[in-house]
Amino acid sequence: MAQLAADFLDRIPTDPGVYVMKDGAGRVIYVGKAKNLRTRVRQYFRPGADARFFVAAGFLGKLLADIETVVVSDEKEALLLENHLIKRHQPRFNVKLRDDKQYLVLRVLPPDRGPAAAPARQFPRVEVARNIKGDEARYFGPYHSATSCRETLRVLNRHFQLRTCTDHVLEHRGRVCLQYEIQRCPGPCAMPVAPAAYAEQVDDVMLFLEGKDKELLVRLGERMAVRAAAEEFEVAGRLRDSIAAVERTVSRQHVVQEDFVDQDVFAVHREGDAAELAVLFVRAGKLVGKRGFAQRDQELPDAELIGAFVQQYYATGTFIPDEVVVPVELPDGDVLADWLGSARGKRVKLVWPQRGTRVRLLELAIKNAETSMVSRRDHGADVEIALAKLQARLGLRRMPSRIECFDIAHVQGTDTVASMVTFVDGVPARALYRRFKIRTSTNDDFASMYEVLSRRFKRTLGDRGDDPAWAAPDLLVVDGGKGQLGMAVAALTDLGIVLDRDGAMDVISLAKERELAAGDAPDRVYVRGVKEAVALRANTAELFLLARLRDEAHRFANTFHRERRSKATLRSALDDVPGIGKTRRTALLRHFGSVAAVAAASVDDLAAAPGMTRKSAAAVKAFLHRDEATRSLPEP
Repeated sequence: MAQLAADFLDRIPTDPGVYVMKDGAGRVIYVGKAKNLRTRVRQYFRPGADARFFVAAGFLGKLLADIETVVVSDEKEALLLENHLIKRHQPRFNVKLRDDKQYLVLRVLPPDRGPAAAPARQFPRVEVARNIKGDEARYFGPYHSATSCRETLRVLNRHFQLRTCTDHVLEHRGRVCLQYEIQRCPGPCAMPVAPAAYAEQVDDVMLFLEGKDKELLVRLGERMAVRAAAEEFEVAGRLRDSIAAVERTVSRQHVVQEDFVDQDVFAVHREGDAAELAVLFVRAGKLVGKRGFAQRDQELPDAELIGAFVQQYYATGTFIPDEVVVPVELPDGDVLADWLGSARGKRVKLVWPQRGTRVRLLELAIKNAETSMVSRRDHGADVEIALAKLQARLGLRRMPSRIECFDIAHVQGTDTVASMVTFVDGVPARALYRRFKIRTSTNDDFASMYEVLSRRFKRTLGDRGDDPAWAAPDLLVVDGGKGQLGMAVAALTDLGIVLDRDGAMDVISLAKERELAAGDAPDRVYVRGVKEAVALRANTAELFLLARLRDEAHRFANTFHRERRSKATLRSALDDVPGIGKTRRTALLRHFGSVAAVAAASVDDLAAAPGMTRKSAAAVKAFLHRDEATRSLPEP
């Protein structure tokens, strides 16, 4: 890779364009676009400049054999060419649109009211399509499933009288069909039908598909009144049924946006290197459907992942709405918006909302992405992959099927506690959680860790060694840096546990992320016997697993610490009241519910509590308000 860089970098142009990376067999492994090709390609050969997994982990260096560049006029052309090459070559390291089928849409040709127009143009129909062509037709959708699309078509065919036959049948049929007999088609194939009246029906259908329900209901109501006044009751009845159908459809739709624009709302939910992208379809302010796409082995930042996905999604020819809502600011967003506008033939807004209803739409899309991932994922396979990656990344002796993590919690050395959480096969095993009160009253986290590990593993070595709850883990994780790792090793060594033999458990420490002026450094793992920390990249399966473990240990320790502090607060507030023992203290708390309520009660209320006298009530009131009385004294 270094030799390739030396040979090629100086000859790469500085123009906008696309670069194509190939392996030794000539297969395309990655396609990217750049405003400046030379500057972008150089980043792959500069240490630390590109954190993506296939670059940072060395995969690219092992596979890369050649780089080709294609110069174009501007960034927009680069984006188009990148989309084309990704669809053509399906590179290994690019984001892939796995569910790349075209969505169903409904297609309607506007009626031609001219007397010389062909029958198919005078009497157009609504048809299901998958490809949006650059013709005169109007397209409505997309529909998230064939069922919803065909249900809409069924409603149209039942309540709006448009033909359902093909153009060929329309032009060559000599007699009416069953649809005419059941009054669902006016029969333009064989019967005299006024084009203006038929065009009126087409306009109604378009209003219905556009979601302009109020305007459509007004039109239908006016026509029904005219027909009823003319005593054309059969036609008026059909219009009445159409009104009822529209009203039922409107009542089922959920209004989520007040601007009444067509929107696609994109969101992503991540669990390590697995990502689920969701798209919500909002049409005329109403949520009409959603679609989910699974991505695997993707460590790209959210902005790059969503940007690449949006490009491929609309490059398939799917319907482009008025607005595309995304959860993060996209790189080259202005170029993407310009390309979308050109493809649609009308301006498209690329929105990154910070407040308002669009933010709520994003939250809904994120929730849908999460539920889609839960419903489709094979968690067993994902966990096995994550554990295997963790073992390989840290050089562990064995697969870490059982992992224990320890954390210390205290406030300035008071009420110090420790937590032990256990994951079995990557899943929290809450029955194996344990918590410890630190017996040595100290502000020393190292001494606390030494104590808790000594107490925990004495159970393994003692008479509880056969208890599965106290079996030794495959991997022991302590929260902290290199010092905590050394203390953990010392505690285990002092107990006579040999860590150097084959099959012994592994011990690591997980350091918190550092805040640096240049940005956040990746989480660091200290491994026994390895001098330098192992940096874990963002959006990796192994980091996701360890982060969940650490966060759970934090939560469990902090919960226990708050409980102890709360109990200590209760004791300090009531235990020292003269003449109030355990029985009266318990009765007061049960009667009033809290110490605050006791403090707010009057002497009469306190005296009325079970077991209390007026004298004891006065003592409680005076004791709980002693600080307040002291503060009210005048200064000398």
